[in-house]
Amino acid sequence: MGKNQKVVIVKDGPYLVFGNLILAVEIAVVGEEGYPEKWEKGKAYPEQEKYALCRCGKSKNKPYCDGTHTSIGFDGTETADRTKYLEQAEKLIGPKIDLTDAQNLCSSARFCHLSGSTWTNVENSEDPEAKEIAIKTACNCPAGRLVVWDKKTGKPIELKVKPSISLLEDPQAKVSGPIWLKGGVELESADGTKYEIRNRMTLCRCGKSDNKPFCDGSHIDCKFNDGDESLK
Repeated sequence: MGKNQKVVIVKDGPYLVFGNLILAVEIAVVGEEGYPEKWEKGKAYPEQEKYALCRCGKSKNKPYCDGTHTSIGFDGTETADRTKYLEQAEKLIGPKIDLTDAQNLCSSARFCHLSGSTWTNVENSEDPEAKEIAIKTACNCPAGRLVVWDKKTGKPIELKVKPSISLLEDPQAKVSGPIWLKGGVELESADGTKYEIRNRMTLCRCGKSDNKPFCDGSHIDCKFNDGDESLK
């Protein structure tokens, strides 16, 4: 990771981003089965050494903070369980690969529903095609709720990505999704505590999650739109 690449949460305020982390849009593309099956690159934002991303969902300059959190009295209290991922997750043992699942991290991206579900394909992973689908769908889970593990090495099977930030869009649900931290970006709480570093994490940007700072899918219920006309 590059020097000082991190996200710091401001109490009842924005996410402060440091270290020239790339910021771009990624769009969930729906396949023939009627579920999202891949991520497509969208707009890229100008590179900046540091910037502040809206966390309350009400900025008029999304994705950036414009100070609106102060005028609306935004309550950004962090309520997420800080227990490490593996201590939260349930484990599914498959014939060729295993799966860990921390359900409370779910951001409702729905890639896991493809081809009978990630869980079913892990259970059927003696079939090379099922194994491949399980790995692909788990790796496309932006929240990192689902992680596939190599039985031989005992290590997670992860996409190798550079530290970066994506703003997710969900045209099928007609909503803007969470902020996707990729590649092990460091996340620091408003109280100075550092969250466990993970390869994939999704942060709430609609302001409605009950699992702050992480996304819990509330952007779908509140029909959050960051200003994308195509979602209307």
